[in-house]
Amino acid sequence: MKLFCSLALALLLNSACCLHAADEAAKKTNAKAEETTTVKLRDLSLTLPKSWSASDQQSQMRLATYFIPAAAGDKDKGELAISTFAGGGGGIAPNLQRWISQFDAAGRKAAVKKGKAGANEYYVADITGTFQKSVGPPILRKTEPAPGYRMLGVIVVLPSEEVYFLKLTGPDATVKAQAEALRTSFGGKSDGEEDYEL
Repeated sequence: MKLFCSLALALLLNSACCLHAADEAAKKTNAKAEETTTVKLRDLSLTLPKSWSASDQQSQMRLATYFIPAAAGDKDKGELAISTFAGGGGGIAPNLQRWISQFDAAGRKAAVKKGKAGANEYYVADITGTFQKSVGPPILRKTEPAPGYRMLGVIVVLPSEEVYFLKLTGPDATVKAQAEALRTSFGGKSDGEEDYEL
């Protein structure tokens, strides 16, 4: 009986130690995941994870470009392109449609939502399928098919009517893993978003 009690006590203590260690590891992971930096791009402030690395490449078409770490099993990183254009860049619906059309129609899935982030309105297109990925200089307009890709295309409209475009593309798992971080970056939340008809 004493041996049984001793074994039970040893097992109980071992389980408690393992649970404590797992809990501490989870806390460290969460703390690391929550490390962010604030970036100001004209009138738009974003709170981005520190793991998203800024590109040093300059472009007249973009305010900034960030590279997103690949999820486990993905070869390619994700890319977040941020831009703004005078006059709103052609309107909400045409830009959302343009992003959707960058995926092959066969096997494509797309959902569009509208939400509020403080005083700002935003629109999110969540698209999966075979993406026509740009290769080479943009002026050449060359693409190659990238199956199993995802895009989160966000349009943020400020009260001043300035419009900002945030386009996160990459392998499905990589982009999906960063969906809430992207929303959080501009103050959005998936809860409370409504379907938006194009």
